[in-house]
Amino acid sequence: MMKIEDVMNEDVVLVKENEQVSHARNLMLKHGYSRILVVDQEGKPVGILTEKDLIRKMRANGPQWKRRPIDKISIRRVMTSHPITITPFRELREAVEQMIKNNISSLPVVDNGELVGIITKSDLMDFYSQKFAKKWKVSQLMTSEVVTVNENHSIGHVISIMEDHKIGKVIVMRDNEPVGIITSGNISFANVEDPETGVSQEKIAFLHKIEGQEKRNVREVSMVTAGDIMTTDLITISPDEDASNAATIMINKDLSGIPVLNKDELVGIITKTDIIRGIQ
Repeated sequence: MMKIEDVMNEDVVLVKENEQVSHARNLMLKHGYSRILVVDQEGKPVGILTEKDLIRKMRANGPQWKRRPIDKISIRRVMTSHPITITPFRELREAVEQMIKNNISSLPVVDNGELVGIITKSDLMDFYSQKFAKKWKVSQLMTSEVVTVNENHSIGHVISIMEDHKIGKVIVMRDNEPVGIITSGNISFANVEDPETGVSQEKIAFLHKIEGQEKRNVREVSMVTAGDIMTTDLITISPDEDASNAATIMINKDLSGIPVLNKDELVGIITKTDIIRGIQ
């Protein structure tokens, strides 16, 4: 069986725990990362900052006068501390087991206390697409229960749904038809100060994918809805297709999940987590 060191990425983007969230978000946008490893002054891994961490902080309650823009907060206050690590000499399936068991998307790879790389679900997806062609159909790995929202739901509602279900993506429906998808990335880079009441800002900045191109828009609105920030060029897949095709599409299109349609009916969603379950 393959070892962690055979699949891990040795190039790791790092941020210091005392830097501001704005610095980490700029790095995420620049490099297209959904997570960044956080280190202390000695370079030891002390946390991971993910898009889900940013969503969780944006949902935080408290009086308005105590709040300040999330970008001004130190990374230490938002990150997930004490990241689970793995050594480069463990078998690949152990990384899969740790990710699924702990609901995480990456593992810093540490050898004798020194950071030597990182292994992510994307790395495992790439491995799956190369080694597991024709092993599983989409229907055998997909998640049948799909969490959906209406295109008119507020960002606050979408964040609540994602947090309550501990998921990183929801399908947006219109008249019982899937018309878009919202991921952690769409929301974590939105400038939302008070999701509990929907939106309280006059000018809202958010990422919006139009025909595959990410555009940062600023609009004057009284309410930003799911329909405003969803990715509209929805890529779907049939339940009868090879799961390795789904993995290849996700890698090439930088997707974390694909809705599964059977004759235009939404029957499931296949995600990175679903795919890596197929590594045995």
